[in-house]
Amino acid sequence: MVQKIALVLGTRPEIIKLSPVMRELDRQGQNYIVIHSNQHYSENMDKVFFEELQLARPQYNLGIGSAQHGNQTGRMLIAIEEVLLSEKPDVVLAQGDTNTVLAGILAASKLDIRCGHVEAGLRSYDRRMPEEKNRVLCDAIADDLFCPTEVQREILEGEGIPDEKVYVTGNTIVDAVQKNSTIAKETDVLERLGLEEGKFSLLTAHRASNVDSEDALHGLVNMVRHVAKATGCPTIYPMHPRTRARIEKAGLELSEVIIVDPLGYRDFLRLEMSAHLIVTDSGGVQEEACILGVPCITLRENTERPETVGVGANRLVGLDTDRFDVAYGELKAKKGSWDNPFGDGRASERILEIICAS
Repeated sequence: MVQKIALVLGTRPEIIKLSPVMRELDRQGQNYIVIHSNQHYSENMDKVFFEELQLARPQYNLGIGSAQHGNQTGRMLIAIEEVLLSEKPDVVLAQGDTNTVLAGILAASKLDIRCGHVEAGLRSYDRRMPEEKNRVLCDAIADDLFCPTEVQREILEGEGIPDEKVYVTGNTIVDAVQKNSTIAKETDVLERLGLEEGKFSLLTAHRASNVDSEDALHGLVNMVRHVAKATGCPTIYPMHPRTRARIEKAGLELSEVIIVDPLGYRDFLRLEMSAHLIVTDSGGVQEEACILGVPCITLRENTERPETVGVGANRLVGLDTDRFDVAYGELKAKKGSWDNPFGDGRASERILEIICAS
């Protein structure tokens, strides 16, 4: 019998995607703890998400912060192991593909604690991405693999993962979007930024492949300028601090777009819901755009969310402005003309039902 569950998280997307699981645990009266690695460590990129989502603060904040991958993952592994030895949970759950997720699942596995990977089976097939390595490792180690769709189940089957470990539950991001969309409409972010409903583009870009090398950074800046010109409407860019530092160091400017600091979840969700177009290199934003019925163009050559492309909600263009123009021409009249492939908003219920039944 499952008496205590430990949730391991460390970034904003993980807080958002595990928030429905926390709410369902509360609803059921289940005993659980939250272990936060603090992989995202700035106030407006962390604490505000717990407050906005009306979640209890984590029982454990490990204060790991930013570091090289090996250093960061190793320190997380040590700290999480100490908590697990003290708390003795029956199950550890982690969601996604960050170093926090790998450390949490690895720590649990080495202590012979049952561990579940939420959003299992995603693959970009690009091993240059640290997230891809983490996905593969987590799926190989975890005891329960909770897939968003049949696509991931088939991927895991092809990798030789035993079928009895794999469950298709839907994606908890649908649960989160459905829960928070109504409240997000009450924010005044459009007024604060001087934007009109359906008359602006929303852009996010922060992946290492787009900002770490000088050539890629110049290509990204060129693309951002092109998006503003091609769409002919204001382009709002909530910029990650790391991306801002890279652009400033390179002496580049982006006067063509409206640059703001990272936003809270409800403000960002409101912008997503209201945008004419979303341009991103984020996997989670691809999902949210698809769920909300807003056309998306992805500044990558691959995606671990192929369902978004399959239903016609998303196009991959890399940093090629000509490909952007073709994609924009195809997508700009298609708002909401596809079905959401990521489930019915009950993924959290299914995940907990599976955990507590076995």
